Amino acid sequence: MTDACNDFIREIRSALGDAPLPDVETSGEGALPSIYAVTDLAAASIGSAMSEIAAFSAESHGQEPTGAVQVDRRVASYWFRGSLRPDGWKLPPAWDDIAGVYRASDGWIRLHTNAPHHRAAALQVLDCTGEREKVAAAVSKQTINQLETDIVTEGGCAAAMRSEQAWHEHPNGAAVAREPLIEQIATEKSPGDLPEPDTNRPLAGIRVLDLTRVLAGPICTRFLAGWGADVLRLDPKEWREDGVIPEVALGKRCAHIDLKSQAGRDTFAQLLAKADILVHGYRADALERMGFDQNQRQQIRPGLIDVCLNAYGWTGPWVNRRGFDSLVQMSCGIAHAGMTAANGDEPLPLPVQALDHATGYLMATAAIRALRTRLKTGMGTQVRCALACTAELVMAGPNGSLEDRVERPTDADWFDDLEDTSWGPGRRLRPPCRAEKLSMSWDLPAGELGRHAPAW
Repeated sequence: MTDACNDFIREIRSALGDAPLPDVETSGEGALPSIYAVTDLAAASIGSAMSEIAAFSAESHGQEPTGAVQVDRRVASYWFRGSLRPDGWKLPPAWDDIAGVYRASDGWIRLHTNAPHHRAAALQVLDCTGEREKVAAAVSKQTINQLETDIVTEGGCAAAMRSEQAWHEHPNGAAVAREPLIEQIATEKSPGDLPEPDTNRPLAGIRVLDLTRVLAGPICTRFLAGWGADVLRLDPKEWREDGVIPEVALGKRCAHIDLKSQAGRDTFAQLLAKADILVHGYRADALERMGFDQNQRQQIRPGLIDVCLNAYGWTGPWVNRRGFDSLVQMSCGIAHAGMTAANGDEPLPLPVQALDHATGYLMATAAIRALRTRLKTGMGTQVRCALACTAELVMAGPNGSLEDRVERPTDADWFDDLEDTSWGPGRRLRPPCRAEKLSMSWDLPAGELGRHAPAW
């Protein structure tokens, strides 16, 4: 294992607290080009989740975890980029046509416009139609801070580029710097036991209710599904996520639900009452406004493992601000540092959406640790993670190099069998991690949102 990977694993395990865990061993050469150690972050976050799976599997059978888990750094790098290779069709575009970085009068700003209502909010503030040239001209006349404020106020998503120093001097950046990488809060005791253990599928019978969208939360639940968990994803009927659903819907049943209606909230409560894990990535106050605050969720399901995701942390003034990986990279200094190191003239983000992916595996790691706690004590856990906290881990971590390269996947890196997705056949990358007697697999191919009933 590289020193950088070991440093990240040590930080992750420190955040979770002491518990017996198998070692993580890595293989594979090369690294993604970045001034940050992105490939080591990929191997460490995936390896941490894998080591918790191995420990939970052993403890479910009354044993102590032994041996080591294996992570291929090269394959982990590509799971951070994309795991599906279409056969005879093309993946939908990952980005809306006006999403991206623009030069304002005093710096750079990034617009995130993949969702129609986020796009509409940005265009309303800019008072222009959706041609990229007109957006660029409108942005160039404004200051980054005022434009960021105006778009966010209108319900859109934007982030001004800041340096790391400016971020840490900002009230929200200062708050995030004081927050833990992973927060764990003990809750209620469960009235029932976990399902009987399965030798090869450690999470078989575990019910996971998934209220997450792009991208960290769905990566968390995809990992849990790979070990046998019954994952039910819930989305409003109007939600679209075409660019990433083939990537993250693997192994899940996906249903529509309207949480703004009483009937939808009643259905959600019924599903929650039988769930073991709830994973949600709504803004911090969203479920509370629907009548499902933390206390209510625990009353509905005592012993619930409640995994919460936020973009900009949990204690600062931006706690309820919409945010995505690309925006957090702009806000916290990552894109500025990349530009500076490359002597470039525009923001240089990470080569992949590494904050999303790493945070997704950290959420999975913490969820499985919470299952181990429930196995031993019967107690539930509330888990809090944030993209901005993962950004702090990255910025404080080891350096990488813009000269790094990683070998592209070979034919042997893909599953032999075609995956019959809703969009056409494709091949999925083999999992980047394994342990003795344990290997990942998914029972369902990736498919469209809303194709199943909202029921266990």
